[in-house]
Amino acid sequence: KKKKKTMAYNLLKGKRGIISGALDKNSIAWKVAEKAHEEGAIFVLTNAPIAMRMGEIKVLAEQTNSTIIPADATNVEELTNLFSQSQVVLGGKIDFVLHSIGMSVNIRKNIPYTDSNYDYFLKGIDVSALSLHKMLHVARKLDSINEWGSVVALTYAAAQRTYPFYTDMADIKAMLE
Repeated sequence: KKKKKTMAYNLLKGKRGIISGALDKNSIAWKVAEKAHEEGAIFVLTNAPIAMRMGEIKVLAEQTNSTIIPADATNVEELTNLFSQSQVVLGGKIDFVLHSIGMSVNIRKNIPYTDSNYDYFLKGIDVSALSLHKMLHVARKLDSINEWGSVVALTYAAAQRTYPFYTDMADIKAMLE
């Protein structure tokens, strides 16, 4: 397979970031990390420890010369460590954060929306929506993000449209928005 040559413009040269949710080459966060690296950014990669065992994040870290700092995005203590350590590793405050996190136990277990397990539903809310608030709470408390820094959270069109296969995640991503 011939690799497409891309042209970089150093648009992110000198920018520091945290990229969450890069599980494998199919992840949007993975592609963002590749492009950010290509454009000169330096960043840490993070994911929940269990997701890291399932994914290929170490390959991406090597490819982008990035440090991996595991953090469960539902755990304020782990997020505090993530933001504190990221500033040490990157040598300053953060310029950008990518929240690319989503998980539904109901979907993983093929539970129809009409039979949703509400404990699983609440876990999905915590992981996929409330975690953004927790990340920003920690970042603000630690004063970790530079003035004019950027935060991007990924969602899905199911927050506006009905997709039967997306079950409780439609509600959860609507909450994120």
